Amino acid sequence: MNRKTLVLPAVIGLLAPVLAACGGSDGGDGGDAIVVGTTDRFTASKAAPAPLDPAYAYEVGSWNILRQTVQTLMVQPRGEGEPVPEAAEKCGFTDTGNERYACTLRDGLKFANGDPVTAADVKYSIDRARSLKADNGVAALLSTIDTVETQGDREIVFHLKTADATFPFKLSTPVAGIVNPDDYAKDKFRDGFEVDGSGPYTLQAEVQGDELVKAVFTKNPGYKGSLTVNNDKVELVSFEDADAMGAALSRGDIDLMTRAMTPEQVKELSNASDDTVDLVEMPGLEIRYLAFNTNAPEVKEKAVRQAMAQIVNRSELVSKVYGSQAEPLYSLVPATITGHSNSFFNTYGDPSVDKAKSLLSKAGITTPVKLTLSYTTDHYGSATGLEFEELKRQLNDSGLFDVTVEGVPWDTFRPAQLKGEYEVYGLGWFPDFPDADNFLAPFFDEDNFLNSPYTNSEIRDTLIPESRREADRLSAAESVTKIQDIVADHVPVLPLWQGKQYVAARDDITGTAYALNSSSTLQLWELGRGVSG
Repeated sequence: MNRKTLVLPAVIGLLAPVLAACGGSDGGDGGDAIVVGTTDRFTASKAAPAPLDPAYAYEVGSWNILRQTVQTLMVQPRGEGEPVPEAAEKCGFTDTGNERYACTLRDGLKFANGDPVTAADVKYSIDRARSLKADNGVAALLSTIDTVETQGDREIVFHLKTADATFPFKLSTPVAGIVNPDDYAKDKFRDGFEVDGSGPYTLQAEVQGDELVKAVFTKNPGYKGSLTVNNDKVELVSFEDADAMGAALSRGDIDLMTRAMTPEQVKELSNASDDTVDLVEMPGLEIRYLAFNTNAPEVKEKAVRQAMAQIVNRSELVSKVYGSQAEPLYSLVPATITGHSNSFFNTYGDPSVDKAKSLLSKAGITTPVKLTLSYTTDHYGSATGLEFEELKRQLNDSGLFDVTVEGVPWDTFRPAQLKGEYEVYGLGWFPDFPDADNFLAPFFDEDNFLNSPYTNSEIRDTLIPESRREADRLSAAESVTKIQDIVADHVPVLPLWQGKQYVAARDDITGTAYALNSSSTLQLWELGRGVSG
């Protein structure tokens, strides 16, 4: 097999619901463990002691561990498409107003320790996440639930406060994961790195100090669900940086590497003549953006934020730092999602220092405006530092800003950001599910992911509920577009770019085309070992 770059079209997602629904757990080729590298870091700290509790976890790395081990009623398919039953045998709305949603569990479901999974366990798990209400905003995914009712051991009924056509997607996210009440206390998070569930794998965590350095996933022989498990064991190894991960792949110490590869690695792998490693490019919905603490004196005035939106040159930023691996983004909603609007371009047009100067002058703001842009050094890849240096250059070259940048490790950065300690900061977003609602509500609804002081009653009280009432997501586009236009005017966030996603694997690894879905969900069960060469 010659080394090649495989570009997977989004049409794969059209087949995914059928493929995902046909699964079982009879797969597994045997043989050695498949070793997967990642630069995700998993740290238990005083500020965030429960990184793998489904009621607390809310970032892509932790979720990718939970998705292997903790079952949800529904599951997102390999690509785009509606979620399909997983722990559930069937699910659906039982009324015309999308306010009553019922599920029937598969018969004979068991946790990995042999305990039966019942409707009461589902209710316990979801009520627990709602009542603990983690400060990172993950419980907001369950905010439309009013009450959870059980009928016997297998029937669960969700009564919603308001219509929510996106609710099936939310039941596919780890915060809705089913946990055993014997392992997860009702009134507190489960600290550390132990995870127990009924998913396709069990987890053995290898920990050094306060970090998980290797997650060993072993096929759960008692698993019952919709997924086909194509291997017996996968090891997920956390590397300090992409260079170390790439070197491990070259040596044969790992079989596959995923996020986050550097732009240089992707380019080299695309052009290499080596026939033992395949680079797979897949459609992605990852976005990057700047967010503002709108209570901070430096950016409290809307004109400051608007001036930054007027100056930032996304095309130049992407070209210099990411090349063909990203595209400029003019809304929080990616270009491939139904309801996307180029609201920031429509509002500001091409970058213009003169227009930015006029905005600041009219607001009576003295220039240069001093700002610090904060970013995390170890969560989105090493190119983040280069990205922020380029943002600094663009803003400072305008003569209207005096910007400094600071990089902070993720385990310090995220708690400080939630406490409002940064005036302007950079974050990425990997969607919980591929719908416009999930690129807007987590940022602007109550108990949002950013813990942002910015509020807009029209967005929160009218437009988000309006959009969720539409079962046909095309019909939600008008409300979604209005939200994007308000955001472009007020600039509580400044979208920058939308990225592609990649997997690099040794050529005897099969299933790499489905190793990630469009929401960057790591699907380790898809991987197998074939014949190299």
